[in-house]
Amino acid sequence: MSNRLQITAASPDPALLTLPWQLPLENWPEDLLAALPRGISRHVVRFVRLSGRVIAIKEIGESVAFREYELLRQLERLQLPAVEPVGVVSGRKSIDGEPLTPALITEHLPFSLPYRALFSQYLRPDTATRLVDALAVLLVRLHLNGFYWGDVSLSNTLFRRDAGAFAAYLVDAETGDLHERLTDGQRAYDLEIARVNVIGELMDLEAGEILDSTVDIITVGDMLVVRYDELWQELTTSEWFEPGELWRVQARIDRLNDLGFDVDELDMSTDIDGTRIRIQPKVVDAGHHHRRLMRLTGLDVQENQARRLLNDLDSYRVATDRQGEDEAFVAHDWLTNVFEPAIRAVPRELRGKLEPAEIFHELLEHRWYKSQEGQTDLTLAQITPDYIEHVLAHRPDEQAIIGLDTATLRALDGEDEPDDDVIDDDMILG
Repeated sequence: MSNRLQITAASPDPALLTLPWQLPLENWPEDLLAALPRGISRHVVRFVRLSGRVIAIKEIGESVAFREYELLRQLERLQLPAVEPVGVVSGRKSIDGEPLTPALITEHLPFSLPYRALFSQYLRPDTATRLVDALAVLLVRLHLNGFYWGDVSLSNTLFRRDAGAFAAYLVDAETGDLHERLTDGQRAYDLEIARVNVIGELMDLEAGEILDSTVDIITVGDMLVVRYDELWQELTTSEWFEPGELWRVQARIDRLNDLGFDVDELDMSTDIDGTRIRIQPKVVDAGHHHRRLMRLTGLDVQENQARRLLNDLDSYRVATDRQGEDEAFVAHDWLTNVFEPAIRAVPRELRGKLEPAEIFHELLEHRWYKSQEGQTDLTLAQITPDYIEHVLAHRPDEQAIIGLDTATLRALDGEDEPDDDVIDDDMILG
């Protein structure tokens, strides 16, 4: 270990030097720490406020820290769902000159929660199923890009709400490895690790009387395998059809889009006598709805949230009889006249409850239920006060620190653009 403190980072923050690296992480002063929910970890982990953001610091062996840092950087370049690496601190020594364990630093993922925190919030009985579904999607995306995880579990994953479902993010890559392509055996072994770990974690929740007693734990674990296999087959399997069935090419693309994946290229060929055509997605990328919404509005949200917002945008287009108008112009008006007013109507002290896109999704859900209940069509403006009073006000805060796109910030703060370098005190919890 080096005799001097060394910080390795792609974009080093000078404020990192002000942290008390001469102290073991478990002894860091409370005034530096952010009181955020932590998952189970083999290592000491702390959340720390730094330069208007929150970072996660994990004490871990030097070689493992550098390896995980590089893996997370590669996942970031591949645009895969994982925590963002900040750097590695090595050469730490105590005040008495004793060596201290190096530390890996990552960005805290805003509005994310470990699975145990989610179950402690008295969610619906199908929460376990929805988390496993999100984990299956994450695992497929990683495997498609050649990443072998090696320790797939709910504990090594963070979850963000996504229009009634969840989006999963890898948070621990120390056992992972990146290959050009995974073999079927590597995928199967990773999936079996996931199944066993998930079953064990749910049993632990059951023993602590946290998990709903009606949940069949073994079935939920097996569902992870089923969901993974279904998604993998849809994304990678070849399909044969007759020359007169060319419509099935677009149907296959539409199915993949509905799953949230884009097809960059299709490999098409015929059999020997030319009577049948074979198609296979050659390059598949996730985030179809997210990219469309981002292009139209600038909103950077989860995939299911994007799908829900786009549906409302399409409804707005029909309601205003503007089907023949340029989609970008209609999207701008929807953002200005529908989304932004709805978000600004939420009191500032309640905006840390959920992400803005999730609040908008819940507003749409609340409007539907209230319209059904009263047998009349209600506007968002009419139901927003009721939603705020009876739903949002009773939700736990899930915001750690704001890290939102420009369009959402404009929705929150009106026409005045916020200074990117300034974060209000009431935007930080803990």
